[in-house]
Amino acid sequence: MSHSQLKSRTRKDYPYTLEYRTRWSDNDIYDSIVNTYLIQECGLHPPSSPQYGLVVHSHGDFFGSIAFPAVADLALRVNKLGKSSVTYEIALFERGVEQVKSVGELIHVFVDRGTGRPAANGMDGKIKDGLQRLVVPQSKI
Repeated sequence: MSHSQLKSRTRKDYPYTLEYRTRWSDNDIYDSIVNTYLIQECGLHPPSSPQYGLVVHSHGDFFGSIAFPAVADLALRVNKLGKSSVTYEIALFERGVEQVKSVGELIHVFVDRGTGRPAANGMDGKIKDGLQRLVVPQSKI
């Protein structure tokens, strides 16, 4: 997807959003919208679930900054859902501002906890069902 296409994203392009309050001491965020969704909506329990998502690719495009005391709106969609992998698109918006500040991509491959390899039957059904709710059809252009 081109830089200009990503920059034109709006909140309507993402089926799930999460309010995230900025803090003066934020230098790095350990929690993420992806993990929040997987835990709250897909039943993932990171320390003990039989499968976990291994990040195999990530990148981000920066369009503008957001800083304390602004409120960030994080938006999430799934651009591709495979047998054992999922491609997420994540957007950062500033509350009250329509222009996207940043758009990133993250690819998880769900692997068995014991082997570290993708499961022969693919990702857990509950996880896949939860992720399916965020799938946004891609244009064939």
